[in-house]
Formats: sequence, C-alpha cells, structure tokens
Amino acid sequence: MCRVLIVEDERNLLDLYRMELEDEGYKVATAESAAIALQVSDEFNPDLVVLDIKLGEEEGLRVLSDLKNQRRERPVIINTAYTHYKHDFTTWAADAYVVKSGDMTELKSKIRFLLAEKKD
Repeated sequence: MCRVLIVEDERNLLDLYRMELEDEGYKVATAESAAIALQVSDEFNPDLVVLDIKLGEEEGLRVLSDLKNQRRERPVIINTAYTHYKHDFTTWAADAYVVKSGDMTELKSKIRFLLAEKKD
C-alpha cells in the first residue's frame, strides 16, 4: 500500500483529500503546517507528498525544498489555488502542479501516474 502525505492548512480540504485518497486505497498521513509536514514526512516516510503552497503565514515552497532534501526521488505534487506560481522557477522542483478544484480527478490521476512511474 502506497503512503501519501497531504500538507494542507485548510482543515475541510485536508479531511476531504484524506478520505478520498483512503477510498482509493492509499495509506494517508496529514499535516497542517510546514513544521508538522517535515516531522511527519520523516516519521511516516511517504511515497508521495501533496503540498499546498500557502500554509497560513508559512511558505510551502520552502517546504518543497526541505522535502526534496529529505528524499530527492520522492515525488511531490504542488496542489494550490494559485495558478501564477506555475511560472515561478522555485516550483519546478515539484514533479507535478495541480490547481485546486472541487473535482479531484486531476489530482488523483497525477498521484496514480507518479506512483506508477516510481515503481518502474
């Protein structure tokens, strides 16, 4: 069973993503802040991370760098409501960029793709 870490500061979204991904068969851990994300990542050792860019007052892009330093080969998907970050070179370290939507089809598809690619 693949392990997914969701880093999201909006509790409703965090719960929705957790439930949806657990229904897909993933083991899911969650974090609501940058500090918790790095601690959970270290302990849970996820196969993939779904990361929001805006984490309250914290900057998710710093977390992206820290996560990649922990384990460079682990895929990270940036999941954000802000489309303009896609053109920011600091997001290029992520393996995918998904704009938040009420429809989780794209996010689930990216997760499946990246985890399948990782197995190859």
